[in-house]
Amino acid sequence: MDNRQVLVINGGKRLEGELRVHGAKNSALPLLSAAVLAHGETVFHNCPMLTDVDAACRILSCLGCRCSRSGDTVCVDAMNVSGCEIPDNLMREMRSSIVFLGAVLGRTGRCRLSFPGGCELGARPIDLHISALRQMGAVITEEHGYLDCTAPRGLNGARITLSFPSVGATENILLAAATAKGTTEIHNAAREPEICDLAECLNKFGARVSGAGGSIITVEGVPRLEPAEHSVIPDRIVAGTYLCAAAITHGELILTHCEPSHMMSFIPVLEAMGCRIYPYGGGRLYISSRKRLSAPPTIRTMPYPGFPTDIQALFTSVCSVAEGTSVFVETIFENRFRHAAELMRLGAQIKVEGRVAVVEGVSSLSGAKVCAAELRGGAALVVAALAAEGTSEVSGTCYIDRGYENIEKALRSVGADIKRV
Repeated sequence: MDNRQVLVINGGKRLEGELRVHGAKNSALPLLSAAVLAHGETVFHNCPMLTDVDAACRILSCLGCRCSRSGDTVCVDAMNVSGCEIPDNLMREMRSSIVFLGAVLGRTGRCRLSFPGGCELGARPIDLHISALRQMGAVITEEHGYLDCTAPRGLNGARITLSFPSVGATENILLAAATAKGTTEIHNAAREPEICDLAECLNKFGARVSGAGGSIITVEGVPRLEPAEHSVIPDRIVAGTYLCAAAITHGELILTHCEPSHMMSFIPVLEAMGCRIYPYGGGRLYISSRKRLSAPPTIRTMPYPGFPTDIQALFTSVCSVAEGTSVFVETIFENRFRHAAELMRLGAQIKVEGRVAVVEGVSSLSGAKVCAAELRGGAALVVAALAAEGTSEVSGTCYIDRGYENIEKALRSVGADIKRV
């Protein structure tokens, strides 16, 4: 991806129309890694065209899989998996690449990889992943920035209690446990919709996973998994981004191909601020924002079903022009206010102290040159620029492209004056 590309946005245009929500990045990546476990060709529908998905497919190719795409359908043939090592350059491309660990270890009995890269949001320790796999019989050594993992006696079921409901650790355990001997219980498991999507896909492969969506997940290991067809769930964070774009521009949008039930942690916040939002069947959601919004007093990020850390930056943008003062408390990542300084270039009034940001709403923002430093913060800058008076340039588009499929084309289709140059 060309880092010299920028999004040029002439703000002040009211968004109006219909937008389709693409498949979830945070679901597609663990699903693609799960394909390693299936002996044959798996077909994924509604798979988004994102740079992170491209990186996952390159990882699969390095492992000996054959990958192909036609539109939003991706086929992964893992019949002849021959590799167990993921090159350092591919691991560095995305933070969630660690999810391949459980799948490759489960399929080949060995996995060698480096620590993952991606957005710099602060520490994302993988000790929960390593501890869980060790409890299942994996032998893991670390040397020169690489993890060397083997299962000399195979993986065995275990009772694993996570100290934090980590999404990545829950996914890795699910993947490793699917073909392990015996039964695995995951206590304090992550409850995100993406976990349920992975469990559903694994069960289509022939796995025996129950309890996904709750805090205890049980996996009865089976000897072998077979391929199947599966559709990736809609991206709730992309849907939330479009809702925020409508809210900040006093717009009116209909979102299609979305799942409103996955967004109940933040839809009520927008409603309390003054937006009219309602679902009307068939995966559609309506939002209207006709007047200046009122600032919500406090927003605290929490694991699902709490307010998502991934949507926090977007709400910071919306609150920057809301009437009143909002306090954001970030409990997941310690470095997730990097967008605040860039929003201040647009005229936002934000004070950051550690994991707390205080946002005092201003009457209007002004166009400026800003730079995305990570995925969701970059989307937040785009959303703010849509409402700013004058012209803004958002650089760092390589981060935005990791999670949004042609964001400029989507927003332009509903009235935004935005182009990529």
